[in-house]
Amino acid sequence: MQPHPTLDQFQVFLTVVEKGSFSAASRALNRTQSVISYTIANLEAQLGVALFCRSGTKRPQLTEAGRSILEDARRLLGDLDLMRARVRALNDGLEGKLSIAISSAVPSGIVVDVLHAFRNCYPTVSLNVTVGTLGIVMDAVINGRAAVGFGGSMATGNIQIVSERIGQSAMIPVAAPDHPLGLLGRPITLADVRDETQLVVYDASGLTKGRDFNVFSLQTWRISDNATKHLFIRGGLGWGGLPASLVKDDLANGRLVHLQFPAFDQGQYPIYAIHNDSNPPGPGARWLTSEFRARLSREAEGALRCPLLHDGPVP
Repeated sequence: MQPHPTLDQFQVFLTVVEKGSFSAASRALNRTQSVISYTIANLEAQLGVALFCRSGTKRPQLTEAGRSILEDARRLLGDLDLMRARVRALNDGLEGKLSIAISSAVPSGIVVDVLHAFRNCYPTVSLNVTVGTLGIVMDAVINGRAAVGFGGSMATGNIQIVSERIGQSAMIPVAAPDHPLGLLGRPITLADVRDETQLVVYDASGLTKGRDFNVFSLQTWRISDNATKHLFIRGGLGWGGLPASLVKDDLANGRLVHLQFPAFDQGQYPIYAIHNDSNPPGPGARWLTSEFRARLSREAEGALRCPLLHDGPVP
C-alpha cells in the first residue's frame, strides 16, 4: 500500500527542523507537544523511515533519510505557497498567464531589466514573450496571441488597435571600421552605398510586405532579426541601420563606426504600447507598460548626453 502523508504532516516536520525542537514547534504551531510528536510518528509510519534520531541528544537530529525527505518537504510546501499566491492573485484580477510581443527595436537592456523586475513583482504570472519585427508585434496583438505589444505602430485598418506612446528610439547607420564605407572618413552619398551590400531585417508577418524603410543599396541581404544583423555588420558582411541603444558600446570601443549618411533617416521614432480594444490589458500588462515607459524615458535622457550617438565615425 502506498503511503499517503499529508501536507500538514510535512508542515509539522519542517517546523520541527526549523525551530530545532518538538517543544519549539508546538509553540510556533500553537499545538501541544504530544500532538507534534504524534504527527511526526504518523509521518514516519507512513513513509516507513525514521526522520529523527531521538536517543542520546537533547535536540532531535535528522537521520540521513530525514535530510533527504526535508528537501522534498520544502519543495512541496513551496509549491503549495506558490499555488496559494496564484489563487489570491487570480481573485484580485491578476493574469495567471500573460503573452506579450516586443519589437527588436526596443532596447534589449531595457527589456531584460523590465522582465527581471516583473518576475520579482509578479512571481506567479507565467510569461510568454514573442520578440520580432514591428509586423510580428502588430500581428500578435491583432490576432490575440499577445495581450500587449511594445514597438512601433502602423496603419492596419483595424480600428480596435489602441496605441499609447511610451518612449522613443533611434536607428543609425553603422559599419565595421574596416568596411569600405567605414574607411571613407567623410559624409556618405547615395553613390557610395549603391554597390555595397546593405543588411535589412525582413518582416516575417507579411504586414509590411513590399515596404522597405531606409534601404538604399542595390544589393541587400535579408536578415530575420536585429541580433543577427548586428553580428553580421560587426563581421564586415555589410552595412545597415541598427537601434542606437544596441550599438552604443560598439561605437564607444571602435568595433563599429557611425556612418555620416544624410539620406538615412536617423530621427527619433516613437515606441508604443499597443493592445486590442476587445482585450484590455490586465494588471500585469499595465505594470509592464508603465515600467517600459519609465525606463525608455531614462534611456532617452541618457542618449541626449551621449555624443557618440550624434558624432561621425569613431577614429
